[in-house]
Amino acid sequence: MNRWKDWLEQGKSDFEKAKLDLHHKYYEWACFTAQQSAEKVLKALALKLGFNIWGHSLNEILTILSSAIKIPEEIREFAKQLDLYYIPTRYPNGFPSGKPADYFTEKQAKEAINAAHNIIKFCESHISE
Repeated sequence: MNRWKDWLEQGKSDFEKAKLDLHHKYYEWACFTAQQSAEKVLKALALKLGFNIWGHSLNEILTILSSAIKIPEEIREFAKQLDLYYIPTRYPNGFPSGKPADYFTEKQAKEAINAAHNIIKFCESHISE
């Protein structure tokens, strides 16, 4: 059973949650949730194309997908940006002191949501083909 639709729907739900995190000023969570939304939608596309993907690096997922579809450089750049938000947004030991909430900004959260939005639109354009 190929569950690509479940991954797509959850990724889109996570994207809506990222926007809520931004609205409520949880900037670290907006960055992480944006990363998660893009990861899940990329995995949906991978499953739709017949790939079985493990791991969390968006850039790595795109490298695997590049054997089947053309990946624009802009999408790769968005993925690399979001990959930076996978761990340090959640763990205090990602920094010498303080907690993640002390380090992430509204600007970063908005950029992360924009990056996820672009990756999601890219994936949806290939899923609908």
